[in-house]
Amino acid sequence: MRRWSLLAIGAAALILVAGVNEVDAAKKLKLGTVANPGIPLGAAIAEGLVPVTEKVSGGELIIEPHYRGSICGEQICGEQSAQGLIAVATSSTANFGNFGATYAAFDLPYLFKDLDIANELAKGWFGKAHHDRAVAETGFHVFSVFSAGGFRQVANTKHTVRVPKDLKGIKIRVTKSPVEFTLIKSWGGVPIPYDWLQLYQGLQTGVVEGQYVQIAWQELFKMYEVQPYFTFTNGAWGGNVLYVHDINMKKLTDEEKAWLREGMDAFDTLAREKDSAWIETGIKVMATKEGVEYYHPTPAEMDLWRAGAVVAWKDAKGTYDAKIVEKALMEQGLTAFLDTLKKGGAL
Repeated sequence: MRRWSLLAIGAAALILVAGVNEVDAAKKLKLGTVANPGIPLGAAIAEGLVPVTEKVSGGELIIEPHYRGSICGEQICGEQSAQGLIAVATSSTANFGNFGATYAAFDLPYLFKDLDIANELAKGWFGKAHHDRAVAETGFHVFSVFSAGGFRQVANTKHTVRVPKDLKGIKIRVTKSPVEFTLIKSWGGVPIPYDWLQLYQGLQTGVVEGQYVQIAWQELFKMYEVQPYFTFTNGAWGGNVLYVHDINMKKLTDEEKAWLREGMDAFDTLAREKDSAWIETGIKVMATKEGVEYYHPTPAEMDLWRAGAVVAWKDAKGTYDAKIVEKALMEQGLTAFLDTLKKGGAL
């Protein structure tokens, strides 16, 4: 009887060890992001990248996501990826500038005619041209460049803004992007670098009096409660990237890279679909709020907003490939804006 008990224990131990080895056999790629599953970027990770990678690999390649900046912010995530501490990360194109100017073109105001064309170019040849450069210039393999909320829009606490001169003297919160700082200044506003998480209170107290942020984000954080005036100037596209550093790619077999690519493709499709819906919902929801005023500039007024962007392009000259940017503008039929940029010395 004792012998059979020992045999049973031994068999159980073998099963347990086999189970542990099976789990250990799966390769895990840690992902760091400031997004959460409640917004398109995070949802595309949770519903696309993670399950598809696991499915196509038969459970041999697992993406382990860490949301809400729980292990790193955008800059630190990039640094940790380059050190091999994490494998996958996300970043805005502006913050990717910490590692090189490869994606600087995506932050240029009025580069894209509309959101559909922005997605088409980002997913197509224009995006690929930058992805190819990214590996050589930064060591990062970028799998997708996509929008997180669409175009940035001007909002303020003071009055209706129809043309750039209406921004004169208004303190507008900006990110650390030099392009954004110059753009707001050229429009007549007073650019104030200010922390996003403190912005609601800053608008309440008057430390800042407006912002240049995508409508979807402004609705999500209920900014309409403290700033009622919104002007659809468009301009800067809210670009983001999803990447893996070369140090991590070299650890993958060709088969694992193919599995990862399928997961990334699933992410890309979902991120774009969900983002478009998020933008539309944000605009509709905020329009129902008491006191909120939307203003859509006339074509003539939009010419003034674009003209004010030339200084930002000129200041950024040298950080972007002028030839492919010019090709993108021509492809969209933005010849008048292209001529304006050339006359202003930006191209």
